[in-house]
Amino acid sequence: MIKHHFTRRAFTGAGLASAGLLLTSKALAFSDKVPTAESPMGPFYPVGHLADADVDLTWVKGRNARAAGQVIEISGRVYDVKGNPLPGARLELWQANAAGRYDHPSDPATAALDPNFQGYASLRSDAKGEWRIVTIKPGGYDSPIGHRPPHIHFDLRSDKTRNVAQMYFPEDAEANGKDTLYKVLSPQDAATSLAVRSTADPNKYVWDVVMLA
Repeated sequence: MIKHHFTRRAFTGAGLASAGLLLTSKALAFSDKVPTAESPMGPFYPVGHLADADVDLTWVKGRNARAAGQVIEISGRVYDVKGNPLPGARLELWQANAAGRYDHPSDPATAALDPNFQGYASLRSDAKGEWRIVTIKPGGYDSPIGHRPPHIHFDLRSDKTRNVAQMYFPEDAEANGKDTLYKVLSPQDAATSLAVRSTADPNKYVWDVVMLA
């Protein structure tokens, strides 16, 4: 049975922090792997699943131009709290384009949509628990809860559990620290939400995900 942990996580700082600390303490009792911090799904989950939902979000089928913005690669592995890789885990992700706008009818942003940006992907981890996407670094944007730094939303599912999370970028430390959702995370939870940028190639990031089971 899928555990909808995220439904118990409100936008309030107290709820996010206390739940995160509880999950962290339980994980540390059994393993050195800390579960990836949960975060609200937000209002811009795609209304309909696009026909083009592959792992390269920078090209849209039927179009001849690549999406605008900084092309980046994000890869990682999905683990359980004991450190075992989780093959076949499902990852859905969605994000704003380089101008900070979602392709969603409820997004009030006035920035232009990018017809060449896919904005959504659905994939599964391979036999080693590994996954990889190519996308555009999202732009930040203003929201009812304040300015949001660049981030990518993930809906992560294994056979036994579900985790809705947001991945942040390490080079945006100042903006992250002011973000309503990021700044209430414990230091350990914040670390699980932060991608690692390659020193060899600044357009490549690694973000490993740890699920409760």
